[in-house]
Amino acid sequence: MLTSQYVRLTPDERSKEGSIWNHLPCFLKDWEMHVHFKVHGAGKKNLHGDGIALWYTRDRLVPGPVFGSKDNFHGLAIFLDTYPNDETTERVFPYISVMVNNGSLSYDHSKDGRWTELAGCTADFRNRDHDTFLAVRYSRGRLTVMTDLEDKNEWKNCIDITGVRLPTGYYFGASAGTGDLSDNHDIISMKLFQLMVEHTPDEENIDWTKIEPSVNLLKSPKDNVDDPTGNFRSGPLTGWRVFLLLLCALLGIIVCAVVGAVVFQKRQERNKRFY
Repeated sequence: MLTSQYVRLTPDERSKEGSIWNHLPCFLKDWEMHVHFKVHGAGKKNLHGDGIALWYTRDRLVPGPVFGSKDNFHGLAIFLDTYPNDETTERVFPYISVMVNNGSLSYDHSKDGRWTELAGCTADFRNRDHDTFLAVRYSRGRLTVMTDLEDKNEWKNCIDITGVRLPTGYYFGASAGTGDLSDNHDIISMKLFQLMVEHTPDEENIDWTKIEPSVNLLKSPKDNVDDPTGNFRSGPLTGWRVFLLLLCALLGIIVCAVVGAVVFQKRQERNKRFY
């Protein structure tokens, strides 16, 4: 629904979906997007859903099961999830998460996208009496997500990831979907800003339209498990990790013993000189 004040992606009704996309692709290498949004409805705690997805993707206007848009997408997605589908989760919802995809990954709704999430944070943006904002910044491989949810006119850090590779020529969009539970999902404004960043000659010579969406991580997102604070941490120790830990501890003990023996021997030799 389009009004003079907002675009309503979905009304507070079951089994609805909607999206809004820009007509022209973005060819900026470094950019910042400010989104003024509102998620609200009559549903009480955990009786509402599902949330909003913000997109920077190769394809646009393709309906699908991921917050009203297609799965196995190419590009970047920021999910503003309001409903915990995974009953075993320790996360506090609403929850914001980030996913980068080259078309090979599928978003798992039953696990709230945990296996493909790069980072996330808890963010209380639903049914607020004041304006709510989100900022997404991408510059030189660094992706930052910030929120302004407390009516303080200041940004709060939510997500900060380095090693992110995104091409130019993709489309910005926003979508939402409801299932058995529902909410009003409104986009009030989306503003894109160019960041003036100096690139090296090698970076300037790259064909940015041919870059494959990817992230250089020290660990796989599938190693992530829930943390009540909203961030992910390393998973439980597996057998080989326990072995390496014990091996390091044993080597540490041996080194300490050798150093202690050398120090003791030198002290003994020093004491003999005074007899």
